[in-house]
Amino acid sequence: MIDFKVNGLTCTKCGLCAADCPARIIAMEGGSPAIAPEKEALCYKCQHCLAVCPTASVSILGLDPANSLPLTGGLPDAAAMELLIKGRRAVRKYKPENIDAATMAQLLSVASHAPSGRNDRQMRFTVVAERAKLDEIRGEIMGKLVAIAEGSGFPAGMEFFAGFVRQYQSDGIDFVFRGAPHFLVASAPKSVVTPVEDCLIALTSFELYAQTLGIGAVWDGLAKFIISDLLPEFKVRLGIPEDHVIGYAIAFGWPAVQYARTAQREPGTVQYV
Repeated sequence: MIDFKVNGLTCTKCGLCAADCPARIIAMEGGSPAIAPEKEALCYKCQHCLAVCPTASVSILGLDPANSLPLTGGLPDAAAMELLIKGRRAVRKYKPENIDAATMAQLLSVASHAPSGRNDRQMRFTVVAERAKLDEIRGEIMGKLVAIAEGSGFPAGMEFFAGFVRQYQSDGIDFVFRGAPHFLVASAPKSVVTPVEDCLIALTSFELYAQTLGIGAVWDGLAKFIISDLLPEFKVRLGIPEDHVIGYAIAFGWPAVQYARTAQREPGTVQYV
């Protein structure tokens, strides 16, 4: 049951919910929106009907439209969005303290609103929320990487890790997590239509929103390679389901560096058709 309900006292019978339904299952019966029981299984659960109704008369999935945020007058203007996107920096210097639990929960909750292919919404965030725990994992990973470097060596295509390990041994450089107190992996079941794409979109949303909270982040390709390919036992260590594809990973925390201005880049390659 998708629990589609319409408040007859406030509904203006404008038909917007029916016209905007991607699954085309809402019909205007007698001038009022309704979904036939046999069509409920076709619902995408996208909530377009709840979101588009101008009088907050439509409820679905047991959700009260009064609990949604109003969009009118609340969105950032173009200049603010431009500054947010252009001002994004990969942060590789972090303060030692943890992000507080409330801010962490808010950050992950907002990022979870990112779109997914076919609205499957099965992408999972696996987060290391305490510096002490990441320090423990950091030590284990570094120890295993040193053992590989001093033993059989890194497999073909991953020989570049040897140079990073030498930096770690000589200067103590944390090349995997960049000294961050927190770590995030986005994964999704192999069975969904776009598992990697869902993860990348979610992490992009995470990084941009983190910036508005003053939180720094860095896309962590080395950690992703380690967990996915080089040391897959850490996929189990982190509790990532066996049937999940790891889309990517991010290290994050309160930054120990502040940037004063945006970088200047040439426009990207564009082809108009």
